[in-house]
Amino acid sequence: MDSNGTVRRFAVVFVAERKQAAMMTSEIDEKTERLVRLCSREGLGGVLINSQPNFAWLTGGRNGVDSSRENGVATLLVRDDGKRFVLANRIEMARIIAEELNGLEYEPIEFGWEAEKGKPSIIAQLARSVMTRDLPLASDLPIQDVRVIETTIARERYQLTAREVDRFRTFGQDAGKAIGDLARSLSPGLTEREVARRANDALAAIGADAVVTLVAADERIKRFRHPVPKNCGWENVLMIVVCGRRHGLIVSLTRIICAGPVPDELSRRTRAVAHVGAQLFAATRLGRTGRELYEVAATGYKGEGFPGEEQLHHQGGAAGYRTRDWVAHPDSVDEVQSNQAFAWNPSITGTKVEETIIAFEDHIELITTSPGWPSIPVEVDERAYAFPDVLSLSA
Repeated sequence: MDSNGTVRRFAVVFVAERKQAAMMTSEIDEKTERLVRLCSREGLGGVLINSQPNFAWLTGGRNGVDSSRENGVATLLVRDDGKRFVLANRIEMARIIAEELNGLEYEPIEFGWEAEKGKPSIIAQLARSVMTRDLPLASDLPIQDVRVIETTIARERYQLTAREVDRFRTFGQDAGKAIGDLARSLSPGLTEREVARRANDALAAIGADAVVTLVAADERIKRFRHPVPKNCGWENVLMIVVCGRRHGLIVSLTRIICAGPVPDELSRRTRAVAHVGAQLFAATRLGRTGRELYEVAATGYKGEGFPGEEQLHHQGGAAGYRTRDWVAHPDSVDEVQSNQAFAWNPSITGTKVEETIIAFEDHIELITTSPGWPSIPVEVDERAYAFPDVLSLSA
């Protein structure tokens, strides 16, 4: 390529990157404004954000190094006037600014790593040093002498922005295809652990990491609702469950395969649970509460001839930057909002369906389909829904 062609190519890339950065800045500004309004409602001088899910929501980046911890290595401060700060020790600050907050206009407040043992009090002290008014601070995680309002902050995450919807939709499509392709490539004799490794690799190949990976072979599907992978090999039936995360957003899906023809009883139960799932999809409408959705599931199981299955495992619920922000249960008063993600996972002993959707004002959109996968069509209230059937590898 000549020099002029090279210049043009780099110019196109530069413009695209600038456009992407501008769109991200607009999204962050919208979320910052939500927190400013929260400060006004709650009488706060600022909000501290440290949990890994909340950091990802507010920045599109990540502050996690140790994934076994709820807290991250950097803390964000959104002041009541919208001014943004990032507090981190000198080990982390340069990377956080360069790679996670690039172009997002966060003012750095750095402290020594030697003071890490006293970090909670240091964070509060440093945050108060940049406050303009004598008002209380609040935080998403416990910090000494700071009010914890994680539930209140979480509600600000529930309604996805237009760009989050686009990212979620694309991620769901990528994950559905990746896990579908992975499932088709498996052969009997592989251990659950090996299948889990391949599932995690499939997610890594699309730029995602596994938050949850469950694999059950044969009789373990009937015995355990949360089958942590073991060294046993599979012979006839295999269930793969993943919750994958990309740019903080988490999708959930389940796929079941058979080495040979699908047993009649497995087929019957899977179709029954698909009908329960369709009723949950149809009921995921603005203003419906978790309590009402739980009752929809309970009624659905009874109608399909499997009463009480709702008592053996939760049915799923709101999703986003956590696998579930809230779960539908008899005491839940949380309500469905527009542009909110949900992952429903109804199960009947021995089988399960699980997909991720986004609820809009007048419809829901399924985002985790696996192209070419056999489906179970179900109609509820004159609307058609489809759930993944059991795939026979010999078909």
